[in-house]
Amino acid sequence: MIALLAYARLIDVVTDKFGAIAKWAVILSCFISATNAVVRYTASYSSNAFLEIQWYLFAACVMLGAAQVLRVNEHVRVDVFYGRLGGQRQVYVDLFGLIFFLVPVMTAMIYFSTPLFVKMFETREMSNNAGGLIRWPAMLMLPLGFTLVLLQGIGEIIKRIAWLQHKYDMDIHYERPLQ
Repeated sequence: MIALLAYARLIDVVTDKFGAIAKWAVILSCFISATNAVVRYTASYSSNAFLEIQWYLFAACVMLGAAQVLRVNEHVRVDVFYGRLGGQRQVYVDLFGLIFFLVPVMTAMIYFSTPLFVKMFETREMSNNAGGLIRWPAMLMLPLGFTLVLLQGIGEIIKRIAWLQHKYDMDIHYERPLQ
């Protein structure tokens, strides 16, 4: 279990690094969006590349930040019963969801998105818009993001099993979202 927990910690470090990239992607996207709006209304100039880079950065924010959201336990849950359960039962529900939903779905998403990325990369597919950008960097976010979520899910499974075995101290406090 010690080696698995070390692996889970390594996954957390990788997730933190990509989470930092996602954070900077948000900031950069906001800056580009604001600059684009100012230039468009003051100089009557616009560029499809400026619009598309915002979309690419937003894709990076969502896909690279999703694993971080899972890591800090702030992901979306169907909170019909979860909030009423005690700590150990919540961990069992988490394990069930991670093993039977997250892992298979992320595996399928990686399987389906990787060929799309490879095709766009090999053909150097470009945007149809005049002055548009190449598309593979945005498409790369799909298999990369799904892989990060899958890895983080595996790390969370390891941590929860270790917690159940009293070999890992984990904050399992859950605060029900405000309705």
